[in-house]
Amino acid sequence: MAAPAVESVAVTALRAVLHRVQRAAEQVGRRAEDVRVVAVGKTKPISLINQVYDAGHRCFGENYVQEIIEKAPQLPDDIDWHFIGHLQSNKVKPLLAAVPNLGVVEGVDNQKIANYLDREVSRIGRPPLKVFVQVNTSGEPSKSGVDPSDCVELVKHVKLACPNLEFSGLMTIGMPDYSSTPENFKALWDCRSEVCKVLGMAELQCELSMGMSNDFEQAIKMGSTNVRIGSTIFGPREYPNRR
Repeated sequence: MAAPAVESVAVTALRAVLHRVQRAAEQVGRRAEDVRVVAVGKTKPISLINQVYDAGHRCFGENYVQEIIEKAPQLPDDIDWHFIGHLQSNKVKPLLAAVPNLGVVEGVDNQKIANYLDREVSRIGRPPLKVFVQVNTSGEPSKSGVDPSDCVELVKHVKLACPNLEFSGLMTIGMPDYSSTPENFKALWDCRSEVCKVLGMAELQCELSMGMSNDFEQAIKMGSTNVRIGSTIFGPREYPNRR
């Protein structure tokens, strides 16, 4: 009888993350199924993503357009891809062309990029694209994202002026060390409350994407519905010398 295959390090790490998500959710009376885990494969090879896919995971994210347009066509088309972070307007066409199974853009931070996405989705005739509005909750100039005070106006623009986009929630990147303080999470929570109040939305219609490898359990306890986990699943990121 053949020995059972040894589970890969990434798959073992994924299972540990899912267990931690469940525990954090249950501690505050939430269901683990209400928290989406986006496995972020930034700088990691397709072979590693495939291992996690073969273990049953289907939601993956990337931070660089070049990486997602190279990886997505080589991976199964039932993956739900998330593009995470600031998106330049000149990258909209190649992103949507290369990734027909792009599920969400987590990083609409101004009206211009919303308009570009809306026009391109209409031009290629794909179903409406889900978007999260990115909010700069830490106030750092180096971070993309709309100021919390301008959040409602940007969400209103997406909902009323971009018929080919589906506003799905708010996201924040957090502090410089990528471990947010509760204040960051509280700021995003407050933004959602204001958005829902002004636009007459139920809070369940507005997701919160907050929490990464270092702080996702705290984020879940503070209401996150979407956590973005990279290095805790795939290992430390490796940055080759870029030209």
